[in-house]
Amino acid sequence: MRSIRTLLTTTAVVVAATLLAGCERPPIDTVQWGHRGTAMVQVYNPRTVESQIDKNQPPAPLDPVPAVEGGPKAKDVYQNVQVLGDLGVGEFTRLMVAMTNWVSPEQGCNYCHNAENFADDSLYTKIVARRMVQMTQHINEDWKAHVADTGVTCYTCHRGQPVPAEVWFAPAPDRQANRMLGTKAEQNSPAVEAGLSSLPYDPYTPFLLEAKEIRVGGNTALPSGNRQSTKQAEYTYSLMMHMSESLGVNCTYCHNSRIFNNWQESTPQRGTAWYGIRMARDLNNEYVVPLTSNFPVNRLGPTGDVAKINCATCHQGAYKPLYGAQMLAAHPELATQPKPQAPVGEPTAALSSQPAN
Repeated sequence: MRSIRTLLTTTAVVVAATLLAGCERPPIDTVQWGHRGTAMVQVYNPRTVESQIDKNQPPAPLDPVPAVEGGPKAKDVYQNVQVLGDLGVGEFTRLMVAMTNWVSPEQGCNYCHNAENFADDSLYTKIVARRMVQMTQHINEDWKAHVADTGVTCYTCHRGQPVPAEVWFAPAPDRQANRMLGTKAEQNSPAVEAGLSSLPYDPYTPFLLEAKEIRVGGNTALPSGNRQSTKQAEYTYSLMMHMSESLGVNCTYCHNSRIFNNWQESTPQRGTAWYGIRMARDLNNEYVVPLTSNFPVNRLGPTGDVAKINCATCHQGAYKPLYGAQMLAAHPELATQPKPQAPVGEPTAALSSQPAN
């Protein structure tokens, strides 16, 4: 009898532990985010927040270099300076030191430069770094709808690592696709990308590389309205799971839980996120993917693609990267460039109506 009781007790404990495995132990902090009665409450785990504090600390800025009126420009002193040549020599050197600290503090200047000839372009990392500087300037100059005047620097993504901690590759092809078991259609395999759910585990390719329709709720009764399928809706939910995890927030950070699709009753952060999706797509297509041929094989993904940007690349669990540290203030040269043509199909005015996607 005692053995039976022991077995039953053990079974009950195992069952209880299994049921509670998906729960977070208290205490949990809550913050009222919207009108009472709309369930717009942000829920934070203080232990998770505490674990993110250290990795979201901005670096101390280097001392500014006094401007020398009429002093030499970097392009007149150094060879092969293609992007930052109009900076003064002191300002240019300060930025190079900062970039080394931001991206390759252990490897030093030689991570990008040939030590015997700094003008040499033989290292792929130098070619990539040059393009990444242009991308950073583009973000700060042309995507203020998302980054505002806070801006970004190389450190926003790299955090002292040559490769940012949060990047993504296209998943490897499904080996069962042409076999008896059939394809899993990129889902039903719990993955971090989808919040460990069975949702599609590649929400990035459709929305952050391609321009697939994100909205799945129609404005009219079917079939005359939105014809999105259940699977298409699952891809959207998977992207939303990624955004929630990346920023460490609930759905109600952007949406009114009473009516998710209504823009007039959403928070301002939804508009910021709308631009963020398009910014990531723009950066991947215009700056990152075109560099694929420059990378060695060991830096490519399982399908031969280059590491790309998603929301977590900058945010890394914080609702604002580095908790909103003013990174650009210490390096205004990363927002100065000739004004390029506006990205095709992207809004330039403030969000004033319901976006179509």
